[in-house]
Amino acid sequence: MSEFSLIQKYFTRTTPGAVLGVGDDAALVRVGSGMELAISTDMLVNGTHFFPDADPFMLGHKALAVNISDMAAMGAQPRWATLAIALPAEDEAWLARFSAGFFALADDFKVELIGGDTTQGPLNLSVTILGEVPQGQALRRDGAQMGDEIWVSGKLGDAALALAHMQGRLKLDEAGFAATAAALHRPLPRVALGIALRGIAHSAIDISDGLLADLGHILERSGMAAELQFDKLPMSIYLRSYFEQSTGFEQSTALEQSTARQCVLAGGDDYELCFTAPVERHAQLEKISAQLELPLSCIGQIVAGSGCRVYAADGREITTKETGYDHFA
Repeated sequence: MSEFSLIQKYFTRTTPGAVLGVGDDAALVRVGSGMELAISTDMLVNGTHFFPDADPFMLGHKALAVNISDMAAMGAQPRWATLAIALPAEDEAWLARFSAGFFALADDFKVELIGGDTTQGPLNLSVTILGEVPQGQALRRDGAQMGDEIWVSGKLGDAALALAHMQGRLKLDEAGFAATAAALHRPLPRVALGIALRGIAHSAIDISDGLLADLGHILERSGMAAELQFDKLPMSIYLRSYFEQSTGFEQSTALEQSTARQCVLAGGDDYELCFTAPVERHAQLEKISAQLELPLSCIGQIVAGSGCRVYAADGREITTKETGYDHFA
C-alpha cells in the first residue's frame, strides 16, 4: 500500500468544519468572528510514552486526548487536528485499530482531522491541534494571584500508579490495576471544565508531567509560590490505601508508600486541570462541579515567594526527590 493509499483508507474523512481538509498541500480553516486560534503539538514516542505492545486503539485515543487536554487548559474549544505518524512497517490491522481509537475520541469532541504526514521509521505519533477561544478569554499560566485558591479536577496519581505496577515498583490486585490502567491508557480531556472556567480562573494548566511540575509552571510564570495540603489531594481508594491503614488494606511498606506519594505529587499522565481562582469564586466552582458531575478539589493556596511546599495533616512538610517527568533530566 502506498503512503497516499494509506492516508486515504485510514485517515481521510469529510471535514465540514474546514474550508479544505486532507488531500492538498495545506488545510484551510476559517476562525469564527471574535475568536482567537489556540494551537498545540504533542508527540508520543514508542518506548518513551508507551510500551511497544500498547493496544493501538487506546494509543489512538491517547494520541489525540493529550492534545485535546491542552485545549481544555486554555479554555479553548478543540476544532481541528493534524497527525504526523512514522511507522516501522505497513500493518493494516494496527492502522485499523489506531485510527478507530483516534476517530472515536475525535467524534466525541467534534474534532476534524484536516491533514498530516506519514513516513517509515520508528513508531512516533505527533498531533497538532487547533481550537477557538473568544478574544481575551484564554486561560493562561501567568495569572495566578496572591490568595488564590488552588484547585484540581478529578483524581490524581492513578495513571502513575498503574505504570508503577507495570514496572514492578509496587503490586496492585486485579481490580486495582484495571481501574487505574483506564486512567493511564484512556484519559478524558476536561474541555467542558476549561470552557466553564473562562472569566473565573486566574490561571490554569493540564497535569501531564506531574502536579508539582505543572503547578510549578504556573508559579514560575506568575512569580508566586504555593502551599498545598496533602490530605486534600483527590485520590482513588487504591492510592489512598497506602496512606490510610484503617481502610482494611494490607499495611504498605515505606517504599510502597513513598512510591504512592510520588505518583500523586509527581507521577504525571493525569490530564486533569489544575487552576487558581479567587476565594470569592469558591461557591461558584462548587456549582460548576455539580453541573459537570466532575469532582473539583481545593488543595491549597497561592502565597508570596517562590516554589511549592506540601504539608501533611499534622503540619509536617512533605518533601519529594522529584517534582515530575522531564525528558532530558
